[in-house]
Amino acid sequence: MNMHSSFAPPVQPASGALPTSGRPEFGQASASAMSMKWSALHDAISVVGSLAGLATEAMRPEVRNFPAVMRDAGGWRRERAEQGIDDLSAVMEPGIAALLAIHARGANPAPAALALWQEFHAARAALLALTPPPEATTPRRFM
Repeated sequence: MNMHSSFAPPVQPASGALPTSGRPEFGQASASAMSMKWSALHDAISVVGSLAGLATEAMRPEVRNFPAVMRDAGGWRRERAEQGIDDLSAVMEPGIAALLAIHARGANPAPAALALWQEFHAARAALLALTPPPEATTPRRFM
């Protein structure tokens, strides 16, 4: 069977090439996605902490505001933060699945949950280290 496509080629703008070619930048949408992933990771670690027998920790402002700070920082910091959050999600998903399987079998998930909780906090500390240093408020002296 010979099928013809009814799709027309994309229309090019009058000026020629697209103004931004290469990697797409989604601006606020990607920052929002990063915020949602960050929040979901913290919801997940709260469950892991309860399986480990730990009390829920309050989210400090520097942790809560991390995605917004990285959005404002932009550049390599933002790229590294986005990649780090994706990597942390990739670690947490199978870890939580394993913890739930342990719990479903009636075994004690606390030791494994504690290990995952510690790994999460170590990775989160590395991500938080991407935060740019605060601007100096005192004038610099040149000699």
